[in-house]
Amino acid sequence: MTLIALVISLLVAAVGTLGLFFPLKLLGFARHFESRIGLWTAGLFRMVFGLALFLSAPTSHAPEFLHIMGAIIFVAGLITPLIDVQRMRQLLNGASARGPAFIRFLAGIALAVGLLLASVVVT
Repeated sequence: MTLIALVISLLVAAVGTLGLFFPLKLLGFARHFESRIGLWTAGLFRMVFGLALFLSAPTSHAPEFLHIMGAIIFVAGLITPLIDVQRMRQLLNGASARGPAFIRFLAGIALAVGLLLASVVVT
């Protein structure tokens, strides 16, 4: 599970990096999840990530932190499919309307969280 948690953490960081340099491409990528199947896929991805973090916690540098983050991300995955497709469109349109700087800000958060989780998982 540690390897899965590490790979997904680095994937989150990579998506964040993509968004920093190409914010509109990141928005285009996010638009792939504007469907019922897309929301279910995102939810499943989050549940796998949360479970991997939670199960890799005992061997990590900060097990309490990973238990909490794993639980939060897992619950977010359970909730994700409950989001209405129209609400998802509104969220993405709102981010788009705020411009590339806002998308870069969110991407920076994703990069920082991904790197933080990766570093905690491997140490």
